[in-house]
Amino acid sequence: MSASHPERSLVPRPRKVSLRPGRFLLDRHTTVRSQPGTQPAADLLRTLLTPVTGLPLAPAADGQLVLALDSRLSGLGEEGYGITIGPRTVVLRARQLTGLLRAAQTIRQLLPAEALSGRSPNSSFELPCVEISDVPRHPWRGAMLDVARHFQPVSYLLRYVDLLAFHKLNTLHLHLTDDQGWRMPVDAYPRLSSVGAHRRQSMTTPPGRGAARFDGVPHSGTYTKQELRTLVSYATARGVTVVPEIEMPGHVRAALAAYPELGNHPERHLDVWTRWGVCDTVLGVHDQALDFCRTVLEEVLDLFPSPYIHLGGEECPTTEWENSPTAKARAAAEGLPDVQALHGWFMGRIGEFLVQRGRRPIGWAETGTELPLDFTVMTWRDPAHALAAARRGHQVVTTHHRATYLDYAQSGDAGEPPGQPGAPVGLRAVHGNEPAPDHWEPHESAQVLGTQAQLWTEYVKTPDRIEYLTYPRLCALADRAWSGSRSDWPGFLERLRQHTGRLDALGVRYRPLAPR
Repeated sequence: MSASHPERSLVPRPRKVSLRPGRFLLDRHTTVRSQPGTQPAADLLRTLLTPVTGLPLAPAADGQLVLALDSRLSGLGEEGYGITIGPRTVVLRARQLTGLLRAAQTIRQLLPAEALSGRSPNSSFELPCVEISDVPRHPWRGAMLDVARHFQPVSYLLRYVDLLAFHKLNTLHLHLTDDQGWRMPVDAYPRLSSVGAHRRQSMTTPPGRGAARFDGVPHSGTYTKQELRTLVSYATARGVTVVPEIEMPGHVRAALAAYPELGNHPERHLDVWTRWGVCDTVLGVHDQALDFCRTVLEEVLDLFPSPYIHLGGEECPTTEWENSPTAKARAAAEGLPDVQALHGWFMGRIGEFLVQRGRRPIGWAETGTELPLDFTVMTWRDPAHALAAARRGHQVVTTHHRATYLDYAQSGDAGEPPGQPGAPVGLRAVHGNEPAPDHWEPHESAQVLGTQAQLWTEYVKTPDRIEYLTYPRLCALADRAWSGSRSDWPGFLERLRQHTGRLDALGVRYRPLAPR
């Protein structure tokens, strides 16, 4: 990797890079000067660099590596930053602390790739002299990881966060509950963990594709509250927000296996679902079910300081409500036109609960216009739904499945491991994802927060498989979400070929790029 041309290798691409003559030598004599308010960024630099380089980067009042906050840098916003590297000093500056955390990741990328591996024999490393000014295009840049279908230990989630932060992604959307498993402990409902976190086997064939087959292997897993607090703290130190998702009113079979009285048939005893697809068992609309959701969310709010709390909301069959006298009575009492309207009513009631506590509800949108107006929506079925949601006044995170779902295969090659049934989602499709297309009106584009990748894990069991499916496609999403139109396809490919050296050094098991 050529340190002489850092703009040709940085991912995501900075807004402005100007080369200067010379090199800065980072060695055991390099010290860090932390100006007021910058200590967390200085701590992050040491955390990231000292273990792999062996350099102490000790604090000093006259340190050559300077971190500074300047409220006058209004153009940099919350996450923008500037870096000036000269032969004798390195200055990182930002308007807010988060910007310095992003600058720390750029310094990390400017180092030779071998410095990231922890196996370099060198005791000093050169940084190119350069001036960088950088600011993101979109404020929401993230990745959703489904730990409900296949549980992953918190030790891997910490690595997952590290890799997000390395690419200046700022949101980990954690899909904690679904039909096939409930992964978050809830003190008020202990059976969610003792029953809902365990299924007796998993489906091995896609639903609707011939006779169902199963692996016969039990699958279990749940986090402790301390593990989740550790994850949140670890992510916060890297400028990453953990957004929890608790599915409702559908995708709740694991919860109903633990507490049948929350459903529409309280006398029925269900197992945690062993199949994939959409289960037709949903929460009831009686007060006990609503109270359950509020109580669970009270504990969620205690663990996760994220301003956004995801309530799921998608793929909710209404058949059970249509056959339920209780549901019909609820619809009539609320003045609703039919039981199908109970979905919006339910989401509105729970969303209002979050709003009253100073949080913002977010949900998956089937059409872009069906969720209550105080919801931020994730549009996934059709790009047109994002525009419909923006015109209605929703804040929007675009998650179109043909551009952001990483559980689809990356190519149609015969040797590609099997994944979610469907046409491949290739690297170029991910890179071409534009959250707010140019033809939108400015007021419509202003409603778009950004975008994120999704990795559903029906067919993804291990960290190695997660990383193979995620990289390098997540690099493409990160590049476009941060850099916008500055990230052209040929230029991105050139930078990515350099960037894979860093992925190698970090031990990422990614899909190799095609030969030139």
